[in-house]
Order: sequence, then structure tokens, then C-alpha cells
Amino acid sequence: MEKPRPLTLKVRALAATIGGLVRLLAGTARLTIIGEEAAMATLKEHNGGILVTWHGRTLLSLYRYRNRGYWALVSLSRDGDIQAHNFEKFGYQIVRGSTGRGGARAAVQMLRELEKGGVLAFTPDGPRGPARKVQPGVVFFARRSGKPILPLIATATPCKRLTTWDDYLLPAPFSRAAWVFGEPIFIAADESDEDACRRVEEALNACEARAEGML
Repeated sequence: MEKPRPLTLKVRALAATIGGLVRLLAGTARLTIIGEEAAMATLKEHNGGILVTWHGRTLLSLYRYRNRGYWALVSLSRDGDIQAHNFEKFGYQIVRGSTGRGGARAAVQMLRELEKGGVLAFTPDGPRGPARKVQPGVVFFARRSGKPILPLIATATPCKRLTTWDDYLLPAPFSRAAWVFGEPIFIAADESDEDACRRVEEALNACEARAEGML
């Protein structure tokens, strides 16, 4: 596995600032959650699985699932350096790699962790988009490992939506947050990538619509 670059003081300072912001915004949110108990039971029943959410809706879930030893696949880009540092600070285990660099080795390692019972936190439209368009990576992991995909979306009000490719959502401090899990999705060996991606996409969109309706 390609080794990430050593973090500069500037990158460490920026990562610490972002981490503090996550704690402030997510730690003060008032959550209403639907389906989490059933989702956690599914992970236990199947000895692991893949939690998926849109790239622009990761802040609340990053904080809630801290210190559980879940796995995250993070690119070897400079932005990925900051992301990996913060994920590790929040108690996640990291595999570095992407379709552009280190992807094959990262995929092999992640499959091994899934087969050993790990839980993968994954953004199927990341790291570059297009937004809300599921890419085949999550289908590959689910099909090869036999593990369930568990869609989830958290949204909040009031919030700030950044003018980024993923429409990244920042909840305001002490916001009201709605969090919805969908039903587990299993990928059959003979199901096409296109059909499987469409199912995951539709499930995530349905979760988001329900969560936004609750607010």
C-alpha cells in the first residue's frame, strides 16, 4: 500500500480546526433517528456491512459513529490527508487509495476487512462526484463480500449548504437533525452494476426525502 505523505504543521492545524468544528456542529445537534436499531442488528447478524451516505451528508454520521473502529476508504490526495487525519482522530480505521492511485491494493485490503467482520463507512458518489450518482465501487465491495449495504441520510435545520460539488451540508450549532436508515440492500452475483447502483441511489434519495420531510 502506498504510504501517505507526512502531515505538515499547516495541514495538522487545518485538520484540528475542522475536527473542532465537527464536534461543535454535530455534538450539539438534536437528533431524531429512524431505523438505526434495525440497521445495527443487521450489521451484527451479517458480521459487518457497508454504511453508505452521500458525500455531502457525512458530517453528522462521522461524529455519531466515532470510536467504533469502522473503516473508511480515503484518497491519497492532499484533501484526503486532512480527511484521513480527522477520521483517525474520531476513532476510524483508514485505508488509503482511490481509483486514480492505490485503488487495487486498497480494494483488496478493504475486502479482507469486510470478510473479517469489519464495517465500511462509504460515500458511493465520492470522492469526485458527480453528486448523488452511485459509482460501482460500493457494488463491487458488497457483491464480493456478500455483506449488506445500509443506506442512511442525515440532514438538519438550520444549516449551511456549501457551494461545493457535493452541496456539503453544515448543520448550525444546536440544530434539529433528522436521520433515516433504509432497508438493507444485498447485491446478487448476477445483478448488473447498473441495476445495483440504481437501487442504492434510489434508496439514498428516498432516505433523504423522508429525512427532509421530517424537518
